[in-house]
Amino acid sequence: MKKHKNSGGKIAEFLARIYMRLHAYKIVAVNVKTGRGTTAGEIDFVARKHNLLVFVEVKKRKHLNDALYAILPQQQKRIVTAAKVFLRQNPQYRNFDVRFDAIFIELPLKIKHIANAWSE
Repeated sequence: MKKHKNSGGKIAEFLARIYMRLHAYKIVAVNVKTGRGTTAGEIDFVARKHNLLVFVEVKKRKHLNDALYAILPQQQKRIVTAAKVFLRQNPQYRNFDVRFDAIFIELPLKIKHIANAWSE
Protein backbone atom coordinates (compact mmCIF):
# COMPACT_ATOMS: atom_id res chain seq x y z
CA MET A 1 0.00 0.00 0.00
CA LYS A 2 1.38 3.36 -1.03
CA LYS A 3 1.70 5.86 1.80
CA HIS A 4 0.31 9.35 1.15
CA LYS A 5 3.05 11.98 1.11
CA ASN A 6 1.65 13.96 4.05
CA SER A 7 -0.14 11.18 5.94
CA GLY A 8 1.91 11.88 9.10
CA GLY A 9 0.78 15.50 9.04
CA LYS A 10 -2.87 14.50 8.59
CA ILE A 11 -2.57 12.02 11.46
CA ALA A 12 -1.03 14.74 13.63
CA GLU A 13 -3.88 17.13 12.81
CA PHE A 14 -6.43 14.40 13.59
CA LEU A 15 -4.75 13.68 16.95
CA ALA A 16 -4.65 17.39 17.76
CA ARG A 17 -8.40 17.69 17.09
CA ILE A 18 -9.09 14.70 19.35
CA TYR A 19 -6.89 16.28 22.04
CA MET A 20 -8.88 19.53 21.85
CA ARG A 21 -12.22 17.67 21.93
CA LEU A 22 -11.06 15.81 25.03
CA HIS A 23 -10.44 19.23 26.59
CA ALA A 24 -14.05 20.33 25.93
CA TYR A 25 -13.47 22.26 22.68
CA LYS A 26 -15.81 21.91 19.73
CA ILE A 27 -14.17 21.79 16.30
CA VAL A 28 -15.95 24.33 14.07
CA ALA A 29 -13.77 24.24 10.93
CA VAL A 30 -10.93 22.14 9.52
CA ASN A 31 -8.26 23.07 6.93
CA VAL A 32 -9.62 26.55 6.37
CA LYS A 33 -8.10 28.05 3.21
CA THR A 34 -8.46 31.78 2.75
CA GLY A 35 -7.19 34.39 0.37
CA ARG A 36 -5.97 32.40 -2.61
CA GLY A 37 -3.32 34.52 -4.29
CA THR A 38 -2.89 36.73 -1.22
CA THR A 39 -0.66 36.56 1.81
CA ALA A 40 -3.34 34.75 3.82
CA GLY A 41 -2.88 31.07 4.33
CA GLU A 42 -4.42 27.97 5.77
CA ILE A 43 -5.62 27.38 9.29
CA ASP A 44 -5.26 23.74 10.38
CA PHE A 45 -8.44 23.97 12.42
CA VAL A 46 -10.66 26.28 14.42
CA ALA A 47 -12.01 25.25 17.81
CA ARG A 48 -14.54 26.82 20.13
CA LYS A 49 -15.04 26.69 23.89
CA HIS A 50 -17.76 28.86 25.36
CA ASN A 51 -17.11 32.39 24.03
CA LEU A 52 -13.53 31.64 22.91
CA LEU A 53 -12.52 30.90 19.32
CA VAL A 54 -9.11 29.26 18.91
CA PHE A 55 -7.15 29.15 15.65
CA VAL A 56 -4.80 26.17 15.86
CA GLU A 57 -1.57 25.42 13.99
CA VAL A 58 -0.37 21.82 14.21
CA LYS A 59 3.24 20.78 13.68
CA LYS A 60 4.55 17.22 13.62
CA ARG A 61 8.23 16.61 14.20
CA LYS A 62 10.46 13.69 15.11
CA HIS A 63 11.20 15.42 18.42
CA LEU A 64 8.97 17.88 20.25
CA ASN A 65 11.89 20.24 20.83
CA ASP A 66 12.31 20.62 17.04
CA ALA A 67 8.66 21.60 16.69
CA LEU A 68 8.93 24.49 19.12
CA TYR A 69 10.73 26.53 16.47
CA ALA A 70 8.57 25.45 13.56
CA ILE A 71 6.10 28.34 13.38
CA LEU A 72 7.98 31.27 11.93
CA PRO A 73 6.82 34.89 12.36
CA GLN A 74 5.72 35.17 8.71
CA GLN A 75 3.55 32.06 9.12
CA GLN A 76 2.05 33.53 12.29
CA LYS A 77 1.14 36.68 10.31
CA ARG A 78 -0.47 34.59 7.55
CA ILE A 79 -2.53 32.69 10.12
CA VAL A 80 -3.64 35.95 11.78
CA THR A 81 -4.66 37.31 8.36
CA ALA A 82 -6.52 34.08 7.57
CA ALA A 83 -8.26 34.28 10.95
CA LYS A 84 -9.48 37.81 10.16
CA VAL A 85 -10.91 36.57 6.86
CA PHE A 86 -12.57 33.63 8.65
CA LEU A 87 -14.13 36.01 11.18
CA ARG A 88 -15.47 38.26 8.40
CA GLN A 89 -16.95 35.23 6.64
CA ASN A 90 -18.45 33.86 9.89
CA PRO A 91 -20.10 36.81 11.64
CA GLN A 92 -21.65 34.52 14.26
CA TYR A 93 -18.20 34.58 15.95
CA ARG A 94 -17.68 38.38 15.85
CA ASN A 95 -18.14 38.83 19.62
CA PHE A 96 -15.93 35.89 20.58
CA ASP A 97 -12.53 36.20 22.21
CA VAL A 98 -9.81 34.99 19.83
CA ARG A 99 -6.67 33.03 20.60
CA PHE A 100 -3.88 31.48 18.52
CA ASP A 101 -2.62 28.10 19.73
CA ALA A 102 0.08 25.72 18.61
CA ILE A 103 -0.06 21.98 19.06
CA PHE A 104 3.12 20.02 18.54
CA ILE A 105 2.96 16.29 17.88
CA GLU A 106 5.71 13.71 18.13
CA LEU A 107 4.60 10.31 16.87
CA PRO A 108 3.72 7.74 18.07
CA LEU A 109 2.08 10.03 20.63
CA LYS A 110 3.50 12.96 22.49
CA ILE A 111 1.49 16.17 22.47
CA LYS A 112 2.47 19.65 23.59
CA HIS A 113 -0.26 22.30 23.53
CA ILE A 114 0.79 25.92 23.80
CA ALA A 115 -2.24 28.10 24.40
CA ASN A 116 -1.89 31.68 23.23
CA ALA A 117 1.32 30.80 21.35
CA TRP A 118 1.32 34.22 19.64
CA SER A 119 -0.97 37.19 19.20
CA GLU A 120 -1.83 39.67 16.45
